[in-house]
Amino acid sequence: MATNVTGGYAPLDEVAFARAGRRVSWGAIFAGVVLAMAVQLLLGILGTGIGLSMVDPVEGTTPGATGFGIGAGLYWLITTVVALGAGGYAAARLSGVTDRFDALVHGLVVWGVTLLLTLYLLTSAVGGLIGGAFRTVGAVAGAAGTTVGAAAPKVAQIAGIDGGDVRDEASAYLADAPSDPAQMTPEQAQKEIAKQLPALARGGSAGARAESRIVEIVAAQRKVSRAEAQAQVTRAKQDFVAAKNDAVQTARSAADAAAGAAAGTSFILVLALLAGAGAAAFGATTATRRRPR
Repeated sequence: MATNVTGGYAPLDEVAFARAGRRVSWGAIFAGVVLAMAVQLLLGILGTGIGLSMVDPVEGTTPGATGFGIGAGLYWLITTVVALGAGGYAAARLSGVTDRFDALVHGLVVWGVTLLLTLYLLTSAVGGLIGGAFRTVGAVAGAAGTTVGAAAPKVAQIAGIDGGDVRDEASAYLADAPSDPAQMTPEQAQKEIAKQLPALARGGSAGARAESRIVEIVAAQRKVSRAEAQAQVTRAKQDFVAAKNDAVQTARSAADAAAGAAAGTSFILVLALLAGAGAAAFGATTATRRRPR
């Protein structure tokens, strides 16, 4: 007895049962990630164009750095929500899940994969280029230094010159200033004072000798008494210390402001990531198909 088989669609219950065996569809997740990153890239390029159109150095209507940064942050937050919402919706829709929890998982996985992939691209592509450039420069500089350091003794040896003679000759070139401050030119006096400043900054007995030498040079160059020169050097030291303290305080204030800005940026980034996760989950649960009766 022959049996006729007619083609047709499987019952909805059988389709639902077949899909129930796999609650996670990685193909749908991959499609959602691709869509999310494409939307993010498209909106990012659009935002870059909008931002550049607002820059007008000729008319002087360029927005300030603070307002520009706030606007860019808000735009990035909006684009993240839109992109991940679209990605989560696409993943849940393509997976064909009928359970809201399964759809929620698909949306969150899209968010997680997108986040990890973005972090990987930033650290491997951009960071790799920058780090590679610096490593290349460092390697070239190190190789050049090694080559020069290795070649110098050989050249001196071939010429029959001792290393000590080379150092003595170099010192002779540098020590061209007369020991008597009264016989120094203004340029020689400035070089000698600059030479004594490191020891003066270190203090101690070497600092006292350096200060005495500077006082002698100032008295001879300005043709004043040693007491007046000492007073001038003391005032200069006080001004230097005050300037150094101001620089240290400014650096501390800048570091504190930078730390506060970094902390604020971190909190904003966390909120943006949570908003992206919520958008992906919302988009996925919205795409949940009704369970067939």
